[in-house]
Amino acid sequence: MREEMSALEKNKTWEVVEKSKEKNIVDCKWIFTLKYKADGFLERHKAGLVAKWYTQTYGVDYQETYAPVAKMNTVRILLSLDVHYNW
Repeated sequence: MREEMSALEKNKTWEVVEKSKEKNIVDCKWIFTLKYKADGFLERHKAGLVAKWYTQTYGVDYQETYAPVAKMNTVRILLSLDVHYNW
């Protein structure tokens, strides 16, 4: 949890603002998962802080949406396909 919170703060994922009377507070929760190596042994514990999106109303609680970012491996694969197959 400390690693996740440090990463969120480092990336400036959010900013603290005064609570508006017209807006709802969006709750969040921790999601815990276990990551395993290919041989089945435990690699590490992961923690993620996620918003309870079902408590949000577009235009009231938020204006922007999150856009996922592609992993570098995915980009490399797509680029290699382009070179080999000349789409």
